[in-house]
Amino acid sequence: MKALINKTGLAFAASFVLALAMSTSAAAQDAAALYKAKCASCHAADGTGDTPVGKKLGVKSFSDPEVAKSTDAAWTDATKKGKGKMPAYDGKLTDDQIKDLVTFIRGLSKGK
Repeated sequence: MKALINKTGLAFAASFVLALAMSTSAAAQDAAALYKAKCASCHAADGTGDTPVGKKLGVKSFSDPEVAKSTDAAWTDATKKGKGKMPAYDGKLTDDQIKDLVTFIRGLSKGK
């Protein structure tokens, strides 16, 4: 009986870890697609701001030291309220989508 309980517990733990990994991967894919749809036209696919629109608007690279040192809260606020010519996404994106976008952008700021 004890062996059955241990096997059941192990199977549950493995299933939980697998589900967590899959949901994290799905969130990353969703954030990448969202970034491509909403952000890349100005910020570029790699976050450098090296696009015609980005250059015209003076968009800084996410890896620029001044930009990279911004907190996640500041990036979330800028995404929700807009900043400069950047539109506000509050009410257009969910809090979870914005959080996933900030995580994705943080990766771009580190050159990942």
